[in-house]
Amino acid sequence: MYFAKNRISDMDFAEKRKAALPIRPGLCYTERQRRRKAGSGRRRGLFVIFGMGDDFLYHFFAMLSRMKYINRWGLMRNTRQENICEHSLETALIAHGLASIGNQRFGRSYNADRAAMLALLHDASEIITGDMPTPVKYHSEEIRQAYAEVEHGAVEHLASMLPQELRPAYRELMTMSAPGDQELRPLVKAADRISAIIKCVEERQSGNRDFREAEKSTLKALEDMGLPEAEYFLQEFLPSYGLTLDEQNYSTTAGVKISDSSQMFFFKALD
Repeated sequence: MYFAKNRISDMDFAEKRKAALPIRPGLCYTERQRRRKAGSGRRRGLFVIFGMGDDFLYHFFAMLSRMKYINRWGLMRNTRQENICEHSLETALIAHGLASIGNQRFGRSYNADRAAMLALLHDASEIITGDMPTPVKYHSEEIRQAYAEVEHGAVEHLASMLPQELRPAYRELMTMSAPGDQELRPLVKAADRISAIIKCVEERQSGNRDFREAEKSTLKALEDMGLPEAEYFLQEFLPSYGLTLDEQNYSTTAGVKISDSSQMFFFKALD
């Protein structure tokens, strides 16, 4: 994004671009540097670009914002489309919850915040690759390995859009490869599957039968993981996703009783 200190016409800017040296891919020089390289010392039309030292423009976070354009469940009929941005947020919330459940209920020592961040970026590579349907991704070992290579290349491409000093940290987040991430991987995978089950429940509640088998197979895969944190979530939290808003009313179905005044405010807000 450019901000002009002194406005110049499009024609003036076009002429200045012709006189400038080629711009390196992925980087954007300030207008002052363009004129300096072209041998001009004039300060008219100075442009300031926000970036590293006002010299470079990095695209990593702008690319992440495009997650909202990548839809999931491409082979299925959806009553409501789901993109990887909302899926990643839901997975992050659940992963944090699973880690917290493990710490409080089962004596674990998970880093819940780290689990949430890993889940938040677990599908970041799909900005480049798109969402590969699960039956296709795991159709054969050859396809799985080939797709893994494509995912690795996508992660490296995204990491290259960061300043050098930030690349290692975000590469580790996207690949779950930092020390201590290994024990969090099952939580992120379980959260990913729980999010998929929630989607199946929502579609079933909307009368869509296309997700019946996906719900059964994903639920079985989750149970086969043998994670007590996931089993606890399935028993204590998942049933609520199949309820209506009225059925989820805190005063009747949840473990916490809210005050009558709070209830009145809640129902008034619904009206």
